[in-house]
Amino acid sequence: MKDIKKDILWRIYLIYLCVLIFAFVIIGKVVKIQFVEGEQWLNKSKNSTLRYSDIKANRGNIYSDDGNLLATSLPFFDVRIDLISNIKEKVFNKQIDSLSYCLSMLFKDKTKSQYKNILINARKQGNKYFLVKRKITYDELKKMRSFPILKFGRYRGGMIVIKKDKRKKPFEMLASRTIGYDRPGYHVGLEGAYRKILKGVNGKRLERKISGGVWIPVNDENQIESKNGKDIFTTININIQDIAENALLLQLKKYDADHGTVVLMEVKTGYIKAIANIGKNNKGEYHELYNYAIGEKTDPGSTFKLASLMAAIEDGYVNLTDSVETGNGIYYFYDHKMEDDKYGGYGKITVKKAFEVSSNIGISKIITKYYYGKEQKFVDALCRMGINKKTGTEINGEELPLIKPISKWSGVTLPQMSIGYEIRLTPLQILTFYNAVANDGEMVKPRFVESVQYHGKTIKSYYTQVINPSICSKKTIEKVKKMLEGVVQKGTAKNIKNDNFKIAGKTGTVQILNKKYGYKYKHNKIYQASFVGYFPADNPEYSCIVVINNPTQNGYYGSIVAAPVFKKIAEKVYATLCTHKQPVNNTDKISTSITKVGNNNDFNVIYKTLGLSPDIPDINSEWIIEKNDPFNKTKFYKKNIDYNLVPDLRGMKLKDAVYILENQGLFVEINGKGTVRRQSIKYGTKIIKNEKIVLYLS
Repeated sequence: MKDIKKDILWRIYLIYLCVLIFAFVIIGKVVKIQFVEGEQWLNKSKNSTLRYSDIKANRGNIYSDDGNLLATSLPFFDVRIDLISNIKEKVFNKQIDSLSYCLSMLFKDKTKSQYKNILINARKQGNKYFLVKRKITYDELKKMRSFPILKFGRYRGGMIVIKKDKRKKPFEMLASRTIGYDRPGYHVGLEGAYRKILKGVNGKRLERKISGGVWIPVNDENQIESKNGKDIFTTININIQDIAENALLLQLKKYDADHGTVVLMEVKTGYIKAIANIGKNNKGEYHELYNYAIGEKTDPGSTFKLASLMAAIEDGYVNLTDSVETGNGIYYFYDHKMEDDKYGGYGKITVKKAFEVSSNIGISKIITKYYYGKEQKFVDALCRMGINKKTGTEINGEELPLIKPISKWSGVTLPQMSIGYEIRLTPLQILTFYNAVANDGEMVKPRFVESVQYHGKTIKSYYTQVINPSICSKKTIEKVKKMLEGVVQKGTAKNIKNDNFKIAGKTGTVQILNKKYGYKYKHNKIYQASFVGYFPADNPEYSCIVVINNPTQNGYYGSIVAAPVFKKIAEKVYATLCTHKQPVNNTDKISTSITKVGNNNDFNVIYKTLGLSPDIPDINSEWIIEKNDPFNKTKFYKKNIDYNLVPDLRGMKLKDAVYILENQGLFVEINGKGTVRRQSIKYGTKIIKNEKIVLYLS
């Protein structure tokens, strides 16, 4: 009995000991968690219920050269309600009917009773993040802010507004591919090239996780505001862009072509004023599908003959009056048959004539005669012109021009290359080369953006960048300009000859490998028609290239398919943008034909620099007016400016007008280029500080 009692006590003591040890372990763990690991677990707890999320910055706008919106972000809003935290029971019960009625009338998707039942049930379920409506407009949001309950705002009415932006192109297809888009992994066009400038800096907002795994904003005090993106002003002229796209589209439809591109460039600056890229989709509809001007590299065909002859002229091998025998229009280089378009051939003709009529045989025989055995010299001549380099345009997708290494040449590569085969260039690269000819040999970089602005102020300007100061000698430029003019005056492009102004350029027709169809489409050869040149030929201001790929009806020659598009664009541009100035031979006869207003000191400097003596009277005024009478006599008058009234700015240069207006405390908006033609606020009106005034320039 005694032994049994001892055994029981031993077991009880053992149990107590185990319980005691277990208790100490628990206490130790609590102490460790509380005092040793406390901060770590507290942070984990916070991280599981709190987080900072991004507040997306407003993306900057993209504008045309005259201030039209090409791309902008339109705001849309998601509206939610915290039905629990701050809405008092009395307020909810009293105003739920009115709120339901207002929501039903605004959105017209549910009846008043349906809205009421949904809101009451959501409140019963303790919903702190109830979704009322997604993607509403700003006008709809303004109306909702006046609704019962919601009008009390976030803290008393529970209204939570989440802003979202959607990128829009107001002109839709117009220059759509060049404007592009910026998506994860895809940075296309100007949107992609200038994404860092446009996107701005995102802010931060503290959010808390509630039931259902939904994150809601905590409060505005913990919010870091975003910094909006900057605006970019492109070189594109929206009116010319519209003309270019319509002219190209009509021609694509007329010839049932696969795709085409047009690029218009300002000769001196390299500014792209219009760029159209239109292709046919699988349904046979035409859209801006791909930037062919920058990304499609093909054999240029006859437009490359200019570079070939420039090399021969620059190296001193030929002159325009030299002769070449083209025979009966058929010639063999080894086993390769080469033909001219004219039946029976052109016979013996000058080098200039061979270029004007685009004789394949004539150009190939010239280049083969002087560069056979000296092929590297021919390639070196092309490289000196910059034919082998990218233009360096800011838009992604440009490929390096293809010039085959001589080690991979065949016996017919030289004659083939001389007429634009076995070499590959993009339309923009060809245009940049022709633009350099128009620009007296100076090759400039094609540019799509003129400036970056932030809140209406220019923070960065992009200026003309020279990529090759001289592609050849001035003498060679003068000679090839005569050839280019001859093409339009009496050669393959005489169908676009213009009585008002001269066009210079070159047609191109080439059989190519098409990405979609190969070398043949419906058993027919695939051709590419092109025309590239500049205008006015006497004083070049704009260069342009038109390329149309795979025309399948009514013809395929560059002269009838591509050149008419060039003519339409050139006529419109000449009428609206060109200065139409005639060359001045005698500076002594320089006279102004319009009234001008400007700074007194500036007038003196200008006239002294020109070596003229205008007899400016001693006018005690900062600003003066220059006028010319019918007898071409210049007179000067005092310009009075009352800084309490809006001045008459007509005839002023932009710099002077902005200087005066900003000193008067006005906010200036500019439309166009040149001198002030009219102003949005009538002169003599009393100044209102920080008021906006728009200047329309000539």
